[in-house]
Amino acid sequence: MAETFIDDAPQPWFATGSFARAAIVAVPAILLLGGLVARVAGSTEDNAWYQSLTLPAFQPPGPLFGIAWSILYTLIALALAVVWGTRGVGGKRLAIALFVVGFVVNLTWSPVFFRLHMISAALGIIGVMLVLALATTWAFWRINRLAGWLMLPYCGWLVFAGTLNVTIMLLNPTADAMQMGI
Repeated sequence: MAETFIDDAPQPWFATGSFARAAIVAVPAILLLGGLVARVAGSTEDNAWYQSLTLPAFQPPGPLFGIAWSILYTLIALALAVVWGTRGVGGKRLAIALFVVGFVVNLTWSPVFFRLHMISAALGIIGVMLVLALATTWAFWRINRLAGWLMLPYCGWLVFAGTLNVTIMLLNPTADAMQMGI
């Protein structure tokens, strides 16, 4: 009779150490990059151009955006860590590549909207973000369902953000730098 040691037993993804290492890197990195870009882009309540816009009635209060993005960035970083920490599955590189491209596109929205005042271009960026987020969610889901579930709030928020962006564009047709030929 062969002895089975605890170390020989298959371990779930969260017990391998790979998830923990990935989460320790991914969560702070994504939070830091997202926060830094938002700060540099001027996406705060101190942005005079933004404060001059006519905002829709369903516009959340300013501080809620920082809270929402912190939660969303944490969730998508954890989703990335789950995928990153999963071993021996096909499609992992593609899933991570989709995530990275989507996150880079995400980082372009705040500067385009808040710094460059290109409301319509920012809407296009949200559309690309949503397509990439859905593709990433699907790719993550195929590797680990928890990772797919963790991406869903982000996808939902992007739909809301797109609706908000469209409404701001319609309420402020002369505020779009692209429309003004700048």
